[in-house]
Amino acid sequence: MSESSKLMQKPTHHNCDTCDVRHKAMCAAVDAEHTDQLRAIVSHRDYAPGQVIFEEGDPADYAFNISAGEVRLCKLLPDGRRQVTGFLTPGDFLGLIADSAYAYGAEAIGQVELCCIQLSNLERLLSDIPPVREKLLSMSRDELAAAQEQMLLLGRKTAREKIVSFLLYRHKHLGRTEGDASIDLPMSRVDIADYLGLTIETVSRTFTALREEGLIELPHPHHVIFPNLDAVRDAAEAG
Repeated sequence: MSESSKLMQKPTHHNCDTCDVRHKAMCAAVDAEHTDQLRAIVSHRDYAPGQVIFEEGDPADYAFNISAGEVRLCKLLPDGRRQVTGFLTPGDFLGLIADSAYAYGAEAIGQVELCCIQLSNLERLLSDIPPVREKLLSMSRDELAAAQEQMLLLGRKTAREKIVSFLLYRHKHLGRTEGDASIDLPMSRVDIADYLGLTIETVSRTFTALREEGLIELPHPHHVIFPNLDAVRDAAEAG
């Protein structure tokens, strides 16, 4: 982690037994017999809104599980522009690497709480508890599917399709049901623009148009309601 992250992060108390996202996180695969082993190697840290968790190119020492809040992943392009590559939510895992350095940067969107585990300890945990390895493999498959979806959004869809598809993907990723047709959007419109390869003006105009058409309601800029999910799904494919 960068020096700024190390200096600013704050330790926090966390009770694994009452964690709201344990059922979907990596530790869901840890049985009662190995719970103490997990507790012994995991620390917990709070990050303030906008705080860097790690920067692209930092030495990779830790992996993280998000227990609260949301994280923005991003890369810097050669010309200095930022490309947001993903948004992670509670239960998601980050920091697995194929090299000795992080291939992307990670920043807290709002207040974030992370479970932190040194990669050397994680390797031993994966060896000692095979179901954890299987759980991480499953989570990696989901991450790959999300990356493929973003490639489709960036390359083959109109601006309107991109935004509607993004909203629907988020509804699915958050585990919302048909009866819970709403989502929170803690990220800024600039973040969404950088994720979808659009300008902030295009994102703002499209949200306004979708609201005027009755496809979404915006009681707050960071909260979206879908009056008719089927109509939104049709719009994701109709341009």
